[in-house]
Amino acid sequence: MAKKRLKQAAVRLVVKPGRGRPPVHQESWSKVSVVLFDRQIVHLDRLATEIRSKSGRAITRAEIIRSLIDGLIDSGMDVTGSGSEADLRSRVARRLGTSYR
Repeated sequence: MAKKRLKQAAVRLVVKPGRGRPPVHQESWSKVSVVLFDRQIVHLDRLATEIRSKSGRAITRAEIIRSLIDGLIDSGMDVTGSGSEADLRSRVARRLGTSYR
């Protein structure tokens, strides 16, 4: 019986570039939506502007937020006893040497 030759189909993966800048993260990540108050956005933007004017390097809101979270994690501060957002804020502010308003 004659063997039939199977043609192998050429499979090409076409990857479309995403919108915006390509991700530059060195670890796995997830995109999340978080509600921030307008005053917090204003403060983040002012902070980013001040950092850029002093260092010459642009920094994004996301980089500032990630840095603050990682700083809290790296500090080893136990915040598990916090019962509310206000309590957590107060604990972190005291640890940083400021008083919560």
